[in-house]
Amino acid sequence: MTKREAVFSKDMENKKVSVVRLFDAPLAQVWKAWTTAEILDQWWAPKPYKAETGHMDFREGGQWLYCMVGPEGDKTWCRVDYHTIDPQKSITSMVVFCDAQGNENPDFPKVNWKKEFSQQDSKLTQVDVEITFEQTTNMELLLKMGFEGGFTAGLNNLDEYLENL
Repeated sequence: MTKREAVFSKDMENKKVSVVRLFDAPLAQVWKAWTTAEILDQWWAPKPYKAETGHMDFREGGQWLYCMVGPEGDKTWCRVDYHTIDPQKSITSMVVFCDAQGNENPDFPKVNWKKEFSQQDSKLTQVDVEITFEQTTNMELLLKMGFEGGFTAGLNNLDEYLENL
């Protein structure tokens, strides 16, 4: 397996961040890793953080409530509201920062995610992520919080997970 790099592009005018990433694994394995709480908990957070799922209901209208747990035990909660799911093709959702019960924290922006999955060959899957914001300042805030580095680290964790299957 070769190390893959995430390709980030930022479109300030359209308030959008795009990320393209290839994984050396079949589509079914990559899809399962993005849609199963027990697997997401193994790769989603950038080390030394870890992800912990509060609950997950992966269906249209369902939610994933999870937290990022820091090395000192501090927790940052997020809620993913699933809008559309086209199995092994795409997922659209809205993500908000929240408390442990899933109540939205209005101090942080709502972020819309679109993830598209495509099989490139028998063992290569591409994931295209498009993240859109209501305001440019919201996009700038997320980037300032270290999103690019953190998301890249998480995607690298996913590589490690897939290599060990």
